[in-house]
Amino acid sequence: MQTENQEESMGLNLLKKGQKGIVYAVFSRLGIILILFILQVMCMIGIFHWFEGFLPHIFGGTILFTVIMVLYLLNSRMDPTAKITWLTVIMLMPVFGALLYWYTQSDVGHRALKKRINSLLDETKNALSQSEEVKKNLTKKAPQNAALACYLNKSGCHPVYDKTRVTYFPTGKEKWEEMLVQLEKAEHFIFLEYFIVDEGLMWGKVLEILARKAKEGVDVRVMYDGTCEFSTLPHDYPKRLRALGIKCKIFSPLSPFVSTHYNYRDHRKILVIDGHTAFTGGVNLADEYINHIERYGHWKDVAVMLQGEAVKSFTLMFLQMWNIDEKTFEFEKFLSFPAPVYEQSAGYVIPYGDCPLDNDRVGELVYMDILNRAVKYVHIMSPYLILDGEMEMALKFAAERGVDVTMILPGIPDKALPYALAKTHYASLLESGIKIYEYTPGFVHAKVFVSDDREAVVGTINLDYRSLYHHFECATYMYKTDSIPDIEEDFEKTLKQCRQVTVETVRKEKLSTKLLGFVLKVIAPLM
Repeated sequence: MQTENQEESMGLNLLKKGQKGIVYAVFSRLGIILILFILQVMCMIGIFHWFEGFLPHIFGGTILFTVIMVLYLLNSRMDPTAKITWLTVIMLMPVFGALLYWYTQSDVGHRALKKRINSLLDETKNALSQSEEVKKNLTKKAPQNAALACYLNKSGCHPVYDKTRVTYFPTGKEKWEEMLVQLEKAEHFIFLEYFIVDEGLMWGKVLEILARKAKEGVDVRVMYDGTCEFSTLPHDYPKRLRALGIKCKIFSPLSPFVSTHYNYRDHRKILVIDGHTAFTGGVNLADEYINHIERYGHWKDVAVMLQGEAVKSFTLMFLQMWNIDEKTFEFEKFLSFPAPVYEQSAGYVIPYGDCPLDNDRVGELVYMDILNRAVKYVHIMSPYLILDGEMEMALKFAAERGVDVTMILPGIPDKALPYALAKTHYASLLESGIKIYEYTPGFVHAKVFVSDDREAVVGTINLDYRSLYHHFECATYMYKTDSIPDIEEDFEKTLKQCRQVTVETVRKEKLSTKLLGFVLKVIAPLM
């Protein structure tokens, strides 16, 4: 009887997961494309059946409409790679392709979100002041890096800081262990904003401390992305956390309403403690990130901890997202908490975010700026490689200038479609002299750029359309900090566990993977 009950319970769990997967697939971009394609096929069959006498007029009208749409797209300001995708879609299914284009480019379902976020960003653009002394010192030492700092501050109140301690964690487990230590020290507030939260050992230990701290009077706030409702957490989880004294919000919860709002996910990972300690990086709050459970082999991830004035930038980023649906703000209260000054800490740091609701691709431009200024090397770790034309050109140009551009990508993928798409870039990148390695033990989830022993980025920003165009993201830019040698050392250690991709290995790739990538290349910007 017990065995039967267990089997029935397992069956129900699988059914629930299947239902969640179906709902999420329907509201994804790929799901919308498939639905519209099926509808067009059905309509075409109906047209042939009911309007046989009008077919010449219908075909003529369709051709004229397609020509108009093609001319419109060619003259738009869209990224060239995306233009090719949309031109293909429009020519294959003119009417419903146009509807899909209107859907993705419109503000359906997120006008209020866009208006609210832009209002918050405008109201807080001067919430953190830039130290003129720090700016002047950086300009003296590194004018080009100071120019990047100027751009980041203009893009959304992201000042450059000095005298900030930066600690690099080469594994998710090391980050988690330090998180637990720092959380125990919290006296005033704890802010957590994560893309994925999943019940298990990692989150269980964190939650235990959060609940205790909330009872002690610490202001504890948790925010996670709405996709967790359909993948890792029960629908009523915010209510459960509130019962423990923890304030909780879901960013963009999924519901049966077709909206472009669902394209914009909160992919950030932020933990702020009392305004003086912050964590960010690729590590979510789930057991695979600390390798307590195995998914796709060994999970390679990284993170950084900041201590000092720079933490205020992460405090501000969290509060901007938290206050989207609030009537009154508390920015000044939390930004006024004092932070220690680490006189012995070298270099400069800039915590920054990237909002998908404007036309400024901050994450991509920072990466491209590093590539364009590099002299000796740029070493990169990324889980995905779905590049637009500009990013691919920046990578290739750096390599062709003689810069050592080396990339570490997953050896065991978490998703078949992005993995196949990544491989479509290999031949072109190798031809320009870029070195590509795949992490043999498993999956690389780290998002790292390190260059010339002087600058680095660690954050949440992948090298794919989702991160660069459609997600809320964050990262920490570092110049000459004490942590940069640790980042480069970790890259070199990880490299020793990788297999090198060559022209020969690309040629011998499975035919099924090549074909899948070949077909998906057409709709890569829509995935």
